[in-house]
Amino acid sequence: MHVRFSLRAILVACLLSVPIAHAEDPPAQTPDAASAVERYRDGAQKVIDQALALVGIRYRRGGSDPATGFDCSGFVGHVFREGLGLVLPRSARAMSTEGTAVAKDELQPGDLVFFDTMRRRLSHVGIYLGDHLFIHAPRSGESIGIADLRDTYWARRYHGARRVDNE
Repeated sequence: MHVRFSLRAILVACLLSVPIAHAEDPPAQTPDAASAVERYRDGAQKVIDQALALVGIRYRRGGSDPATGFDCSGFVGHVFREGLGLVLPRSARAMSTEGTAVAKDELQPGDLVFFDTMRRRLSHVGIYLGDHLFIHAPRSGESIGIADLRDTYWARRYHGARRVDNE
């Protein structure tokens, strides 16, 4: 599985190194709306690039630094702080109140995805990459990596998503 994970991580990194593309913009978009959409796309790409650069760093409970390791919320907080200069709350539960709720079928790269793990609501957070994949700091003994929202474990524990404004 480690080889499969590595190949998947490399494939996603290669695919995501290309700027985010969308089929077409809404026809009646105002200049302000167009610039807001462009700012979101640029911000999402910065978040994804920052997150992918940390793949392989070990999990550390309470960790929020690449030199010593990350827990899930420490990882997400670090990525948004370094990628966008945006300071998020420290816990997954507190992060779940930031930004705007997003339906699962409307997820976009850079959205925060939340899970109920450890028999607690909103106890885990990751960053959506696209194509049902998200990046996260999973648990002790593992490293930052990419997982699939369709995997049974994550699908059963999915709690929702938020889009954080990067202005």
